Amino acid sequence: MDVEAVTIDAFGTLVTLRDPAPALQRALEARGVARSVDEVRHAFGAEVAYYVPRSHEGRDEAALALLRRDCAAVFLDAAGAGALDPDEFPFVASLAFELVPNGRAVCDDLAQAGLKLAVVSNWDISLADYLRGLGLDLPVITSAEAGAAKPDPAVFRLALSRLGVNEPARAVHVGDSDADAEGAAAAGLRFEPAPLADAARKILA
Repeated sequence: MDVEAVTIDAFGTLVTLRDPAPALQRALEARGVARSVDEVRHAFGAEVAYYVPRSHEGRDEAALALLRRDCAAVFLDAAGAGALDPDEFPFVASLAFELVPNGRAVCDDLAQAGLKLAVVSNWDISLADYLRGLGLDLPVITSAEAGAAKPDPAVFRLALSRLGVNEPARAVHVGDSDADAEGAAAAGLRFEPAPLADAARKILA
């Protein structure tokens, strides 16, 4: 086998997000703001658009708290509930992540084949805690730690260093976005598109 390590994107590849609209809708209603599920989903989309290019800013607890406050404020403004206090609104508590089907089993298969594994993602520093909560204790390298978001190759280079991989071409990144493919290529890694189970079969073949 000429593959030494596999890096795995988090959101959309290793984990998914349960529909947060019902929980967010209930949180708004509890504060006297009635919105339809579609309106809540639209507001959540505005928050996602704000968070994604800024995820790397959540590099420590203080910065993460500010980022989360700003994200909650964006959601509330988009929902027409800007009068509510973003520090008090349970935005993050309304988000529930889960592993993709067979995600844990696929990671086990790769590890049992002797491959080094790490999660490489555009995320703030909270990602490792989320994954541990889902029963995965893998090395996690985020854009927040690297100081730059994919497709910048910095996060991949940091992952290779952390894993002790000296030849980038002996590593494969699995992801679901152009940023994954472009960033991996810029760092010299091979790339396999999600789904994770399909990519693993190709890597282990």
